[in-house]
Amino acid sequence: MDQNIISKIESIVGKDGYSVNTAELYTYGFDASIFHKTPDMVIQPKTTEQVSEIMKIANAEKIPVTPRGAGTGLCGSAVPIKGGIVMDMSRMNKILHLSIEDLWVDVEAGCIYNTLNDELGKYGFFFPCSPGSAEAAQIGGMVATNASGMKAVKYGATRDFVLGLTFVKADGEIVRAGTRTIKDSSGYQLARLLCGSEGTLGIITEVTLKFTSKPKTSASVLVGFDNVKDAGRCVSAIIAKPLIPASCELMDKVSIDAVNQATGNPLPNCEALCIVEVDGEPEQVDRDLQIVADLAKEIGATTIIPTKDKKQIAAWTAARKAVMTSLSALKPGYSSVSLADDMAVPVSKIPDAVIAYQEISNKYRVTVATYGHAADGNLHTKMLLNPLDKDEWDRGVAAVSEIFEATIALGGTVTGEHGVGISKAPDFQKERKSVISSIKAIKAAMDPNNILNPGKLEQWEGSILTNLRYPCKEYM
Repeated sequence: MDQNIISKIESIVGKDGYSVNTAELYTYGFDASIFHKTPDMVIQPKTTEQVSEIMKIANAEKIPVTPRGAGTGLCGSAVPIKGGIVMDMSRMNKILHLSIEDLWVDVEAGCIYNTLNDELGKYGFFFPCSPGSAEAAQIGGMVATNASGMKAVKYGATRDFVLGLTFVKADGEIVRAGTRTIKDSSGYQLARLLCGSEGTLGIITEVTLKFTSKPKTSASVLVGFDNVKDAGRCVSAIIAKPLIPASCELMDKVSIDAVNQATGNPLPNCEALCIVEVDGEPEQVDRDLQIVADLAKEIGATTIIPTKDKKQIAAWTAARKAVMTSLSALKPGYSSVSLADDMAVPVSKIPDAVIAYQEISNKYRVTVATYGHAADGNLHTKMLLNPLDKDEWDRGVAAVSEIFEATIALGGTVTGEHGVGISKAPDFQKERKSVISSIKAIKAAMDPNNILNPGKLEQWEGSILTNLRYPCKEYM
């Protein structure tokens, strides 16, 4: 980075607000995806005004800027693939104002999800999007990727709670979009446009969120099945009852075996299972718990374990969240990697999707664990492969391509909650072919010099097997 530019940045954020140290820069080249690229500079602003001044410099010098939250994303959205500046928002982490009577809260982009919920919980409320990385995930990153999690079927995704936000455009202009009212029909919904934009249209610095009351109580039931089709049928039957659970997690045989082997058999030995959570008033929870158990029995569940024990529920939740890290236990020397990872299909198509994914994994001789938020149709596939072997990467990506094709054929989408970034970009472009020209037009209007997280989403070209974080020399 040019010394003159470094001096200008230092005058804005101070000596402790940036780094060009080689070791620190290297660490900022990662998120939780399979990719890596070292930036030229990392900046940690403390105010929206500092972000604005930095963007004026970057725009004038045409320096790429990649906004970064906690780096928990799985698709490469925060990897600075074109180099330049990483804008680390972690110092902008305050809860600015909480209006309980109006059901909104203003937070800075770096505010951590669990920190916000700890504060809301004091008043009997919560922000229910529940990402898997709740202890680290930052609100700005959640908005930028429209993150969600286990409870989306009942409560919705991040975009459903965004009332307004402040963002900085590529040229440094500060924009306040949206309102602090529950209702808003005042023209273009620019705040919503930033949801899912992954840092390509502006840098989110503050967010106004609505929130909702916490349920009085909750309970869960674990149901096991002899085949994944029946597990999927159970999910569809619950929704069609009608009963909207707080969450409904599905795990296939590969996922179950991996978790049991890695963590000591916390789950029953079966071909597929669902963990269904219901919440609300105590009488409603008792009724719904019985309905789920009865439906599971009718469909042929081999295991039905209802419980209100919070420790048991926490153990099941931890087991489900452990799939990605546990998968490597099945095959020493192999790694669990995020390739396809995050598809979503109509709920009724869950059985067809899981069966299709299993057939594709067998075809390409790769191990794929399928699990996810079944009640909203969101499935995760983690792949087990030797990260040093070019052939395994090639077969893995070929399998991923067919997994995405199967998903789209079932009326689904290539990403339900993780975003596009790099790993989904080629198939995102196929899925959304009819809107790519509109996306490009919006991008060009808001970022004419193409400095905001360039090279991602609609701009990605070629194979995703590039800049891998793993030491496979052909793809590093």
